[in-house]
Amino acid sequence: MIIKFMFKKEKNLENFKNAETIIGASIRVKGNFNGQGDVIIEGKLDGSLKTSANLLIGEKAKVTANVEAKEAFINGEIQGNLKVKNYLSIGKTAKIVGDVECGEISISRGALVKGQMIINADSAKDLEKKETKETEK
Repeated sequence: MIIKFMFKKEKNLENFKNAETIIGASIRVKGNFNGQGDVIIEGKLDGSLKTSANLLIGEKAKVTANVEAKEAFINGEIQGNLKVKNYLSIGKTAKIVGDVECGEISISRGALVKGQMIINADSAKDLEKKETKETEK
């Protein structure tokens, strides 16, 4: 299983052993999700997803949604904007079409990202506010 392999590769993924929500490979879900626990997606999701915890999107997963999470590990496809508060890991099989905003990032060779990227989002917002105030003077 992919998840076990990834646990060995990245120790942060050990948090997913007690995932609150798992969308299996044969499952297709439509709707808007808002939760507090870890989420694993191996199937298909259409809608939106927001969790205050961690997110794992498997290699064969297809997500058509705007996504928000504390930390995220992306190996599948996302069509929509991705906002990650802390660490974002984009694996070699990942395909993201949409804007990405995160605190820290790692991107593996072979990954595809098509959209605007903002790294260290809090600093970027503070800088943007400062620039706006200076131009208003």
